[in-house]
Amino acid sequence: MKNEGYLFVDHRASPGLPEDVARKNGLDPKLTGEGKVLEAATLTCAHCKTVVIINPGRTRERGRCWKCAAYVCDNCSFAMKQPGYEHHSWNELVDSILEKGMQNG
Repeated sequence: MKNEGYLFVDHRASPGLPEDVARKNGLDPKLTGEGKVLEAATLTCAHCKTVVIINPGRTRERGRCWKCAAYVCDNCSFAMKQPGYEHHSWNELVDSILEKGMQNG
């Protein structure tokens, strides 16, 4: 799919991730244990730059910002639906911070 990233975790020559670490990071411990290889598609949120591992079994619609014409993570999708939400893409936030820094510097 266009705009997807790719995650490759190879534990063929390592003890793998402990079960609690895998779960804490949203990974299936059966796919990240000793001797396992995990390959997964990823998407990056246009608003916060969080990288999300795609769950191919997901049936719920993925978030999308029509102003950015890009994917947004579940947290940003929820925030966008709140009263008083003001749209700011990641690039706009970075530009604003850089501009303020140049004014103060």
